[in-house]
Amino acid sequence: MKPIVQISLDLIDLDEAIETAHMARRAGVDWLEAGTPLILAKGLDAVTRLREEFPEVPIVADLKTMDGGYLEAEMMAKAGASHVVVMSQAHEETIRCVVKAGRDYNVGVMGDNLGSADMVAGAKRLEELGCNFVIHHIGYDERRGIAARGERAPNPLDQLREVVDAVDVPVQAVGGLSLEQAIETPSYGAPLVVLGAPLVIDSERFQTADGDLERSLKRICDAIHGDAN
Repeated sequence: MKPIVQISLDLIDLDEAIETAHMARRAGVDWLEAGTPLILAKGLDAVTRLREEFPEVPIVADLKTMDGGYLEAEMMAKAGASHVVVMSQAHEETIRCVVKAGRDYNVGVMGDNLGSADMVAGAKRLEELGCNFVIHHIGYDERRGIAARGERAPNPLDQLREVVDAVDVPVQAVGGLSLEQAIETPSYGAPLVVLGAPLVIDSERFQTADGDLERSLKRICDAIHGDAN
């Protein structure tokens, strides 16, 4: 699969999220993500507004579903999401419910291995239960907490090749990647490149990062898409 660039709209203001999404699309971003903070702040309206503004663009609803799998996936699909996210730590019946809703409503299911004691096993479990994609994810609190203690925080690249080798579905690496690392992830076999905090979203304020973000995004998109040509 050719590399795909996704922006994680981890914002809490919907108008700002829409503005950032338009800017990201101008820069060459392929997929838009209604991030968890945005969904918590604005609910289904966040996905509905994104779908109204971008009728042909894939939209990921990052619910991080742990229970009520069918209902949550159904609600987001009806609001306009093309992809939903379920956690590897959820009960297998929850994952199966999300996968069933994905089939019923023609939405892709992305399984997130955040918090798995064994990240590779978590990824394999998600694929075995029917997820269409795997998100290899090192969490925000985990990274920040470990770094605050003066220790080296884990990085998604640490086990990315192992995760990619363990599954046959497309993989996305998430969690504190630098610009250079994000651009590198397709070379690890992970074609879904997600851009979020701290690259494009200020992780302290959950607002769009300062600076010439559109130019930076275009440079990232050109580098990633160029590798596919």
